Amino acid sequence: MQETVIHSWDELQSAIFRGVWDKTIMRYRDNSVYRGMADKDWGLAPSLNRVCAHDLTLEKQMLRSFKKYGYADLQSVTSFWQLLAMAQQYGLPTRLLDWTYSPLVAAHFATEDQESYDRDGVIWCARIDDINRQLPDHLKEMLRAERGNIFTMEMMDRVGDGFDALTRISSHPFALFFEPASAVNRIANQYALFSVCSDAALSIDQIADADRCFSKIVIPAQVKLEIRDKLDYINISERMIYPGLDGICKWITRRYAALGPKYNRARNDSEDK
Repeated sequence: MQETVIHSWDELQSAIFRGVWDKTIMRYRDNSVYRGMADKDWGLAPSLNRVCAHDLTLEKQMLRSFKKYGYADLQSVTSFWQLLAMAQQYGLPTRLLDWTYSPLVAAHFATEDQESYDRDGVIWCARIDDINRQLPDHLKEMLRAERGNIFTMEMMDRVGDGFDALTRISSHPFALFFEPASAVNRIANQYALFSVCSDAALSIDQIADADRCFSKIVIPAQVKLEIRDKLDYINISERMIYPGLDGICKWITRRYAALGPKYNRARNDSEDK
């Protein structure tokens, strides 16, 4: 798998915009999506597999409980896939993985956790077109008919009402990407979409050809704070990513934390010489 290690904000910009010029339309376009993580050694296992590895069948019970106890806020949600997306956004363990169309939003997620500044972060880059080539023919035809490469909520509802619909399409495991309706502001602000695997026991990089379909941009620990501070300057912060008072408080807490003396002392000493 291709891995690029960056050493500055400028190198991050070069890495994320490399190869995105489309000669056919003479514009900058990219068919990749991104996932930022605080630790480069973390894989692409969904939260369901991390929390319920002992019994993945608990997935349906947790989703049923989410719908039952969250009824007041969820009574207007009629789509299974929209319900699943909202459960993921609010922290329920699911087989979904969060991705974003924005590499800089992914950089936010790689650098937001102050407790992980001693570890290298990573931005996973997934090439949608290459992953879609491994879809069952029926699903490929749906995308061709819509002239798209990401499934919409309406398309997912046509695929079927639940996980069993995926396994009925093909006994061979596959992964697809879908974009939820922006029912909550954080989905829109994070420029979010999700991947889902037909087999809950497998992660997307186990299904798709990892070397061909994925690459990584590694953000070394010593660069994290620079990336983090410069993301704030372009309004990519908790205040935007998590709309509401909780996001504002997360942003203020980090802004006023004494991170510079802890993580930028070496940089400061080198600039004084």
